[in-house]
Amino acid sequence: MSIPTDDELLARIRAHDAEAEQLLYERYKQLVRSRAHSYFLIGADHEDLVQEGMIGLYKAVLEYDESKSASFKSFAEICITRQILSAIKNATRKKHTPLNHYVSLNRSPVKEDGEITLLDTVRSLSVADPEDVVIGRENFEQMVLYLEKALSPMERRVLSLYLDGLSYPQIAARIEKPLKSVDNAMQRVKHKLEAFRS
Repeated sequence: MSIPTDDELLARIRAHDAEAEQLLYERYKQLVRSRAHSYFLIGADHEDLVQEGMIGLYKAVLEYDESKSASFKSFAEICITRQILSAIKNATRKKHTPLNHYVSLNRSPVKEDGEITLLDTVRSLSVADPEDVVIGRENFEQMVLYLEKALSPMERRVLSLYLDGLSYPQIAARIEKPLKSVDNAMQRVKHKLEAFRS
């Protein structure tokens, strides 16, 4: 049996083939790890950067346009690197502490000092590694579908901009809302993630 090309896998993914999506993520897992290994994020470990890289890969799958001249691999490398650099940039801003703008997997998704962290929430999806949440598409898709229904339009917009690497003040300026509204929206997103887990 011949090995499918990236373009063949992408065509199957667009036809909702979960197996093809799994194959593509497995194919690029080492590239994500390699890119993440090239960077360092104060206050975070290597796996946090791997997770950011996997988010970049996920965005590449969603946004790749085969009519453009770039190959999927080139596009994916750019998306992966950009996502990692955005996380580092947001976490190392001098005027804000990293926790103001970076959702750590080791922080509680609720404001109280709860024992359940976002990492626990992700692990509860019965996947061994955080990056496998993206790779294990069935559980990840369930979470995405849940969030699409559970989040308000504003919460979806804030989360999308946050995942694009914007800081809270940048998001507030972009959507023309007070900074407190952005913070409140992100807190609601965290609560809804916790609700998905339970």
